[in-house]
Amino acid sequence: SVRILRVFRIFRILKLARYNKAINRFSNAAVSAKEEITLFIILTAILLYLSAFGIYLFESEAQPEKFASVFHSLWWAISTLTTVGYGDVYPITMGGKIFTFFILIIGLGIVTVPAGIVASALSTSVKDKNKTEE
Repeated sequence: SVRILRVFRIFRILKLARYNKAINRFSNAAVSAKEEITLFIILTAILLYLSAFGIYLFESEAQPEKFASVFHSLWWAISTLTTVGYGDVYPITMGGKIFTFFILIIGLGIVTVPAGIVASALSTSVKDKNKTEE
């Protein structure tokens, strides 16, 4: 019975080997887009801090229990910029709502830009591979 399990393991490894080319292609694309992704992560971190600071300025007086500090406001910034929006912390002042509107629009870019960077790098990787095969 132990030998049968070993046979199943071999089949599983062979299944994973089929995806090895795709994994290598994705890895090469990530390496080629490393600079863009690093810059994007840095800009996202700065934007998260500025968003947390901005919502703190607008909402700390109206909701001191939810926006007690910039660090507490960071939860709102992360959930808003990633467009998750759990709904547990939200603005109630007009300034906070307007600020949130702009952050939500920016958040759409935060979600889509990395996907575009990786997709472009994958496309370039596939084109380069096709050129070398010809």
